[in-house]
Formats: sequence, structure tokens, C-alpha cells
Amino acid sequence: MDKSKSNKEKINPVRMIRTNIAVNIVLGIVIMLLIFGIIANIISYNRFSEEFFNEYSENAFRIARAAESYVNPDQLDDYLKISGDSLDYRKTYTDMTTLCNNVNAQFIYVIEVDTTDYNHITFVFNTVNKNSGFEPYEVGFVRETTNEDYKEKYRKLYNGESDEETVIRDQGLIESGSHITAMLALHRKDGSTAGILCVQRQMDALTNSRQNFFISITVVTAFLAVAVSLIFSIYLRRSLITPIRLITNETKRFSADPSPSENALSDSIRSLDEIGVLANSVDKMERETLDYIGDITAMTAEKERIGTELEVASAIQQGMLTSVSPQRVEFDIAASMTPAKEVGGDFYDFFMIDDDRLGMVMADVSGKGIPAAMFMTVTKVLINDAAFAISSPAEILRFVNERICQNNKMDMFVTVWLGILEISAGTVTAANAGHEYPAIYRSGKSFSVLKDKHGFVIGGMSGMKYKDYTIKLERGDSVFLYTDGVCEATNKDDELYGEERMVKALNKSPDAKPSEILQIVKEDVDTFVSDAPQFDDLTVMCLKYYGKDQ
Repeated sequence: MDKSKSNKEKINPVRMIRTNIAVNIVLGIVIMLLIFGIIANIISYNRFSEEFFNEYSENAFRIARAAESYVNPDQLDDYLKISGDSLDYRKTYTDMTTLCNNVNAQFIYVIEVDTTDYNHITFVFNTVNKNSGFEPYEVGFVRETTNEDYKEKYRKLYNGESDEETVIRDQGLIESGSHITAMLALHRKDGSTAGILCVQRQMDALTNSRQNFFISITVVTAFLAVAVSLIFSIYLRRSLITPIRLITNETKRFSADPSPSENALSDSIRSLDEIGVLANSVDKMERETLDYIGDITAMTAEKERIGTELEVASAIQQGMLTSVSPQRVEFDIAASMTPAKEVGGDFYDFFMIDDDRLGMVMADVSGKGIPAAMFMTVTKVLINDAAFAISSPAEILRFVNERICQNNKMDMFVTVWLGILEISAGTVTAANAGHEYPAIYRSGKSFSVLKDKHGFVIGGMSGMKYKDYTIKLERGDSVFLYTDGVCEATNKDDELYGEERMVKALNKSPDAKPSEILQIVKEDVDTFVSDAPQFDDLTVMCLKYYGKDQ
């Protein structure tokens, strides 16, 4: 069944037409010709109609001016009063009827308009062509104005804004078909408008002529489109389609089997136009691709080797970071680091210096990747070793700074917060080398940021001195440490997470265990950042103090 389906798809004529460039080009030419033909038809049609409208309009106004000579505007009101029962009215009506039949007008009529709202007209004269099939309205017959266009024309004629107006009904009305109506204002001797004389002419000749014209030009356009398409398709096949097929077949072959071709395209296609240039380009592309495949194979092997080394480096770095809290009842401590790359520049550390002292380190190396990780390793080892020989955090930082500055050719630096907890007393002695402020929780209250005094960063300049300060912890108090990757986490709108959001997250459950607090902060940062990429390492640590009597 699959084989049958496959064969059916291969011979699908619709698919063949859609994928055949010759057919697509010819169809494009045909469509363009048809579009141009339609545009030409519309322009010609409109121009043809315009000329006919002008001719009909001029003739209608000539008839109207002739009929105007029969009418005495000062007597219109009198005619309505006596319902046309006078010799003078009948003579005028007869003359207008004769004119209507002689000039082949549809209607010639005189009306008075209700100028209150122009919604009603009263017929004074209404002559009808004998061949029209219509019956004339009696004198004094009143009917509603047919539409707003007529109302506007009546208003202009009565207000003296114009003396003549034209109404064209190209689509015609149910009553009288396509027609043109010429309107003249009839003025009394005092200059006021007594009524309006209207001449309506049918436009049957226009309608028939336009239809014949449209059919003729459509047939000519279709014939030209077919003829041009046939000629152009022959030219396309010779100059474009056959060379493109050769190029297409060669690219398909090369994509399936990237090997040198037996016959170069430039040997089969010798034209000097863009097709010839394309054939030479494909030959060149194949040669360069074969060279590139060889290079990329070697590069891939090298990349795999580097990737393996990065994985090992990441594992080594994670192994260097303390993950197991010392088994002490007096405190609980937890920390974590999420690197922005395979390896990061942030690091934390906590370690027992002796039975009554716990060292805590939170640091952030400038830069990322392998260089930052190597600098981090050196700094971490120096701090750890110095903590066992020097009791003051400030002196430890001074010692480490001098050692780093002795051979810091890359001008890298690291911010460090270092604290030593005297477990029995609950006193943290700390020093800050340009790092973020710690957050302190007092039991029964809430977390707040402690604005401690900063010293200069480690590795920035030799001869720097640092100052110790103390934090007294009571039972249930906590210390939260972090790197700038927390506060500087950015969402897709380039908005920073910030210190305020961090403190708010800490205070969601301030009395929780350290591991739970870290999880709360991490989840809050992840929710804020959402799908935005992580640009910096995110490292956090939390210590909760219980005291000796726990």
C-alpha cells in the first residue's frame, strides 16, 4: 500500500505543475498579461463611459434648453391651482410632448420641490415618449424624492448654488433602466427659483456599446496572452529551463553523495549570462564544500575533545564546592551554585576551622568560563589555607590579596565575603572585599540587608587593608549570602530582579531550613527570569544558628 501511494505521488499532475519552473514562469507571464489586460480594460471602459456620459449630458441639456423656451416659470403655481385647465398650459404641454418624441427623450417634466426638507416633488408638466411604455403623471401629482442625491441637486438649484445639475444612473433603476437626467432651474422674473425642468434620456446604446467593447478587448487580451506564453515558453526551455535542470540534478546528486562530479557543470553550460555564472558557482561550491567537510570533520573531533574536558572541569569544580553540612546541632548550613556556562566563576565554601569555628566564604570572580574557574580555584585554596593560620577575616583577605596581586597578569579580580562563626558564642566575625551585602534574619522578625563596610576587591591592587566587623546571632537567626547573579538576573524585558524582590522572597518563609530558603529564592528568580537566558552564575548560601542548647 505504501508503494502504491508513493507511485501515485510521483505522477500527481498537480504536484508536477507546482514544482515545474517552466510552468510557473509561463503561468506568471499569463497572470501578468491578464492583470495588465484587466487594467487596460478598466481604463478603456471608464474612458469609453466618460465620453458617452459627456455626449449624453450635452444632448440632454440641449433638449432641456429647448424645452425651457416653452415654459413660463411665473405661471407654474397658477397651473397647479387650476390643475392645468387652460389653453396656455395645454399648448405648452403639447409642444413639450412633440419635442420629447422628436428628440427621442424618455421624459421631459417640470416639478416644484417642497423646500422644507426636499422630500417631495409635485409634477407641473410630465411628458412621456410614446415608445417608452410609461403613462404620464397628472398635473399636481406628488411623489417622494427617490434618494439623497436628488435631494442635494434640488437644494443647490433652489438655493441658487447652480443653474444646472446632472444625475447619472449607470446601473439603472427598476422603473427606467440606465439613464441620464439633465436639470435646469426655472427662474421667475424676480430671480427666484419657481421649479426645475428635467430631461431624462435612456443610455441603452451606451450599455450595448460598452458590452461589445468589453468583449472585444477581453478576447484580444486572452489571445495575446496565449500567443506570448507559447513563444516565451519555447525561449525559456532553451535558455533557462534545461540549464537549471542540469544544475538542479547536480545539486541533488551532490547533496546525496558529496563526492567530485565526473562532468563539471561549466563544461555543459557555456553561456555567459547569470545561468553560466551560477553553473561556475555550483562547481566552485562543490570544491569548497569538499574541503570544508574535511576541515569540519577535524573540528568536530576537536570540539568533542574540548566538550569532554569541559565536562570533567565542571565535575571537578562541583566536587570542590562543599555540599554536605557539618553534622553539628548548633547550626544548619546549605549552599548551591548554578553556573551560566559549563564552569563558573562564582564559588562558595564552608568548613570547620576547629571544633568551635566555622569558616564561610561567598565569592564572585570577574568573567566566566575556564579562566574564571581557574582563578576561582586558586583563590578558594588560598582562603581555605589562610583560614587555618590566620584568625582575622580581614587579615586573611589582606594575605590572599597580596598573593593574588603578585602574579595577576590577566588583571582578574574576585569579590569575597568571608565570615568566621564562633559557634559557642554565636558571633560571626566578617570582612567584605567588594561583595554583595549579606541578609540577616532575626528570629521572629524578617530578613533585611545588612549594609556592611566594603573593602577593595581581591586582586585589584596590592597593599589593600580590610576591616573586621561582627554579627551577633541568637537562637533561630539566619545569615543569607549570595552573588550578584541573583539581584542582576534579567527577564526578557531587560528588567533586573533586584535586591527588593530577593528580600521579599526570603521573607516568604523566613524561619524555614536553609535548604528550603535556597529553594524558595531559586524558584522566585526562575519565575521572574522565565525564558530569558542566564547571563551570570547564581550562587547562594544560608546559615541558620540554633546555639549550644539545641
